[in-house]
Amino acid sequence: MFSHAVTYRVCYADTDQMGYVYYGNYARLYEIARVETLRSLGVSYKDLEEQQIGLPVYENYSKFLAPAYYDELLTIECTLLSLPQVRIQFSYRILNSKQELIHEGKTTLVFMDMKRQKMVKAPDYLLEVLKPYF
Repeated sequence: MFSHAVTYRVCYADTDQMGYVYYGNYARLYEIARVETLRSLGVSYKDLEEQQIGLPVYENYSKFLAPAYYDELLTIECTLLSLPQVRIQFSYRILNSKQELIHEGKTTLVFMDMKRQKMVKAPDYLLEVLKPYF
């Protein structure tokens, strides 16, 4: 298992009329966390894309426990629970500024050859970086 945490300050554009983070923005928070989680391992989305490997989202799940508010500093914990194959699954826990759990989520992405539009195995270099954690 590999985990990484990032912080994010809620800006006004993230909120709805009630002052809560708009539910659709949680997917964006997931993306921020997973991009930075891979970057912490030395793997960037940009490098993957330059190798013609895309990572489209296959599944997305959110569970809302409590609202997040404007100007709140959130901690987004992102965890890889298993070594990827053709799919890679991330789980998320979002904590508010009091370190209370306010949100849980999961996304599954697939590795795709962007030229052929076909699913492929995870790149060997990514697997090598991840193997010590599993």
